[in-house]
Amino acid sequence: RSVNIVAFGNERDGFSEDNQQPSLIWSYLGRSALISQIDSSLSASHVGNPVFTEYQACAFGNVRLVVHDCPVWDIFDSDWYTSRNLIGGADIIVIKYSVNDKTSFQELKDSYVPMIKKTLNHCSVPVIISAIGARKNGVPCTCPLCTSDRRSCVTTSEGAQLAKELGATYLELHTLNDFYVQKYFGGVLEYFMIQSLNQKSSEKMKKRKKTQKCHRVQPPQLEQPEKMPILKGEASHYDADLHNLLCCCQCADVAFYPEDLSTVVEAHKIILCSVSHLFMLLFEVKSPADICDPSIVRTAQSLFAVEATAAFSPAPRGVPPCVPPVRVMVKDSVFCSCLPDILHFIYSGAFHWERLEEDIKKKLKDPDKTEHVLEKVKCILKTPGKLSTVKDCRSHQIKRLCNTSLRLFFNTPVLADVIFKIQGATVPAHRAVLVARCEVMAAMFNGNYLEANSVLVPVYGVSKDTFLSFLEYLYTDSCCPASILQAMSLLICAEMYQVMRLQHICELYIITQLQSMPSRELASTSLSIVSLLKKAKFHNSDCLSTWLLHFIATNYLIFSQKPEFQDLSVEERNFVEMHRWPSNLYLKQLADYRNYVHSQKCHCTVM
Repeated sequence: RSVNIVAFGNERDGFSEDNQQPSLIWSYLGRSALISQIDSSLSASHVGNPVFTEYQACAFGNVRLVVHDCPVWDIFDSDWYTSRNLIGGADIIVIKYSVNDKTSFQELKDSYVPMIKKTLNHCSVPVIISAIGARKNGVPCTCPLCTSDRRSCVTTSEGAQLAKELGATYLELHTLNDFYVQKYFGGVLEYFMIQSLNQKSSEKMKKRKKTQKCHRVQPPQLEQPEKMPILKGEASHYDADLHNLLCCCQCADVAFYPEDLSTVVEAHKIILCSVSHLFMLLFEVKSPADICDPSIVRTAQSLFAVEATAAFSPAPRGVPPCVPPVRVMVKDSVFCSCLPDILHFIYSGAFHWERLEEDIKKKLKDPDKTEHVLEKVKCILKTPGKLSTVKDCRSHQIKRLCNTSLRLFFNTPVLADVIFKIQGATVPAHRAVLVARCEVMAAMFNGNYLEANSVLVPVYGVSKDTFLSFLEYLYTDSCCPASILQAMSLLICAEMYQVMRLQHICELYIITQLQSMPSRELASTSLSIVSLLKKAKFHNSDCLSTWLLHFIATNYLIFSQKPEFQDLSVEERNFVEMHRWPSNLYLKQLADYRNYVHSQKCHCTVM
């Protein structure tokens, strides 16, 4: 007997200085008298990025307890396949949040609760919502990168309303002590654990009664179908793509110079503006009236000066001659000497503050100058209207900026330097993002092709909606197809431009949707699985085509009655016949058994 618990959310407010504070789940497991033999392990999507902690323990003496604690909600964005499987296998779901982090609560309410509700559409899994911490309304946040307002806490009514929407049990835990963790939270959790065990025992008993039938001759045993191939997702390389763009200097449209013109550092306006309001002001994306923060305006004026385009300065490679680079004079010589390190920090997702701090310390070897440069960086990355007095910014407080902020420039003419013409419509885009994220477009815009020196680029072979979904993935590193057919169209577009990770995401979406389709719907649907198979083969999606062949074989009795079954090639038909379920041997044994029952005149004793 076992109970699976999945916990989502972070009970810390993200700004607390106490990083050693134990989590709610660990506190409960360590304090409860019913729990013993606790073991834990980390699971990661790739090295160095933990997705969740798995705890295994014994409860009530002989019940196996498995707990997956996922502190980061990003798992729904970066690995929705894993998050769906976690929720699907859960007996109890715990959602945690800090009452002092309203931004995270709002993100949870707007973005992730709808995903959880959709996954739990037809499941009766109990949900516990735990609001943790004592409300602090008097201390404003001083982090220059913080977008939340610490003075506005999550109220009890907001938490209760969220619980009402999910049909959940709402708890407020003012502190993680014995009373709140063991008696209050533990009492509710253990009640649902007992309910889950009782339900499983009842289902097991019903199943046992059904199998206890008396037959003088046992019918043939139907074996389970063959396991279909498992597709594994590919880790994101979004931050690495943007960082490589800086290293290669392709499509650079900004050149930073010191006052003595001794060196030049190239960059890209679209990347800089995606992380900084100061650069938006500098490159006239926003006006001083839009910024509404005098400190950002003062920093921009004191630190940079945008010059008129010099006639002798050639355009960087890959940018059309009609778009000259913007020359920016850096007035602060100390800051200018550290500019390459600052740009590497920004292009890497503005996520490794400690590394930037260490690099600047090594280069300057002067604490006052180091502090001066770091304060300038904080002001560059600052959100208008927020204070900037904190001297210690930690990486866990800095969100990944690029893949959320680049969305603001998706399908907008702001800073656009290329226009795609497709199906009579135009779609603006930015060469720097396209070159960084797609090798085919990098070759197209930087090689000896017509597109390298053209602003208007025609696109053939895909629809406008599909191409927009493709561009949205390049800008945001995420995609959400609306249907299997749309996912297949996006897969074809991804294969055309050789974006393999997007192709794998579409394959996983198609497989997941088909697996969740009931047999009755599969038999009546107008969707042609054989047509999907043909397209997958034609566009080199070997994993998907192999899976679809197994899917047809596993559902042989359904697909063999469809007209599209005749469109299978001889090789495909032979594969399906060899791996079909149920097998010909089973059907023969079943016919023999029926003949035996009929010959013995074995009638049902009930009838």
